[in-house]
Amino acid sequence: MKADEIDYQLIGDDLQGVIVTLDPEEAVVAEAGAMMYMQDGIRMMTSLDMTGRGGNKLMDRLFSAGKRVLAGDSFFVTIFVNDSTMRRDVAFASPFPGKIQAIDLKQWRGTIIAQKDAFLCGARGVDVSIAFAKRIGAGFFGGEGFILQKLTGDGLVFLHASGTLTEMNLAPGEILRVDTGCLVAMEPTVNYDIQMVPGIKTALFGGEGLFFVQLTGPGRVILQTLPFSRLADRIIAASPRAGGRRVGEGSVLGALGGLLDGDR
Repeated sequence: MKADEIDYQLIGDDLQGVIVTLDPEEAVVAEAGAMMYMQDGIRMMTSLDMTGRGGNKLMDRLFSAGKRVLAGDSFFVTIFVNDSTMRRDVAFASPFPGKIQAIDLKQWRGTIIAQKDAFLCGARGVDVSIAFAKRIGAGFFGGEGFILQKLTGDGLVFLHASGTLTEMNLAPGEILRVDTGCLVAMEPTVNYDIQMVPGIKTALFGGEGLFFVQLTGPGRVILQTLPFSRLADRIIAASPRAGGRRVGEGSVLGALGGLLDGDR
């Protein structure tokens, strides 16, 4: 099915949202819990299939929903339809600090492979399914797991990831080595594998882990500067209950604050 042609506006900087403007009868599909607001005239509904029209057989819709669950999305999808006679807005927000990137699937040859949970919303007519890491090593050590999201269609989709996003275009045979967890999305033509960090001393004391993700062109890739798992590790490590130290740690006020709020 041809995707709806939606208009959009990105808002914010590090805590971004996207405002999608729908013409009458147009619709946008989003992951559960992503909606920020919707104007009067927008109807929200849940469905097993991403069209919301129930045209497929029940088993086909159940199978499609199961693939979405494996890819990190919810069993049901939420569809927002403009039932009014004028243009209406519906807005979506990222669940954590980072950036939202608009992807026109027509410019990505109709398919993009993304990290699990990257899909935020998209025009009705796009499909979210699963793609498997082709190599066992990439699944274990690539930072993305064995199951990736596969987005197909000819419309707009919106991906979200933590940190800042950058896009690179690899020439045929060009190799790019990326830290594990920093890969957000890529074209299917890009070969995705892992490579061990050369040298025992570098691997043990270089601070970059034991493996790199190796991407070989041709094709485009999108990278993130700060994987959310790395950010979460730093927050947990800095927590007083995890042995981290407080702000103002060397002052009397810092110690007094700890006594007053019960952290010490």
